[in-house]
Amino acid sequence: MSAIRNSVRTGFFGRAFAVLGAANAVSAAVEAGRRPRARDLRELGIDPTAFGQASR
Repeated sequence: MSAIRNSVRTGFFGRAFAVLGAANAVSAAVEAGRRPRARDLRELGIDPTAFGQASR
C-alpha cells in the first residue's frame, strides 16, 4: 500500500494537488493583502523576488 501512496504523492495527482494548494494559498494571501509564501510562489513557477515588483 505504501508503494501506491508514494507513486501518487510523486506522480501526476500529487503534483496536481500541490499546484492547486499553492494557487489557493497565494490567492488567499493576495486577497488578504499579505505577501504569499515563497514556497507557494515557486510551486506555481513564479519568482518570489519578482512577485513584489509586479504592478496592478
